[in-house]
Amino acid sequence: MKIKEKEFNIQTGQETITERDETAAEKKSRETRAKEVATELAEAEAKAQAKATAEGKLAALGLTTDDLRALGL
Repeated sequence: MKIKEKEFNIQTGQETITERDETAAEKKSRETRAKEVATELAEAEAKAQAKATAEGKLAALGLTTDDLRALGL
């Protein structure tokens, strides 16, 4: 993957953009972060699905989450 780096010289106001290949460490870091994000998204989706399932079960019993809160649950 190519990485673009931007440098700005505040004395001259000149902006320089260079492009280079990513290092092995940068690649590993990027891949690790991508895996972490995928895990976080999967966990959030599972949590949302569990909540929807629980709310569906409550609705089948004629209860709402507000009813449970009123009961202190």
